[in-house]
Amino acid sequence: MSIHSEANLDAELHAHGDTHGHGSYRSYTIGFILSVILTAVPFWLVMAHPIANAGVTAAFVIVFAALQILVHTVCFLHVNSEAEGGWTLMAYMFTAILLIITIAGSLWIMYHLNSNMMPSVPAQAANSL
Repeated sequence: MSIHSEANLDAELHAHGDTHGHGSYRSYTIGFILSVILTAVPFWLVMAHPIANAGVTAAFVIVFAALQILVHTVCFLHVNSEAEGGWTLMAYMFTAILLIITIAGSLWIMYHLNSNMMPSVPAQAANSL
């Protein structure tokens, strides 16, 4: 095979009626700017301690992480309802639901194991130590 026939074969493979785009300069720029903001704000929250409660700070960091996942998925991976007839988005949503169920279930189990397995020390016994 010559170089020209390989180039024609490559063009034929990519010309199969796939009409969704592979991103534009604008979408990549928006994704990059949002990614920088969604990284810098949690970093600032953790380093500067503007919120006194560590739990609230952790919740903000988790929310920013979830937003960052969405930005990367839309701007860089181009997962939307038009790609692959919507099946890519459906697979992504199914994966997200399974991940949420797994994480929530694990946290629930760990919380209840901690509260049920740790013996409570009576106040009288604690004073005698």
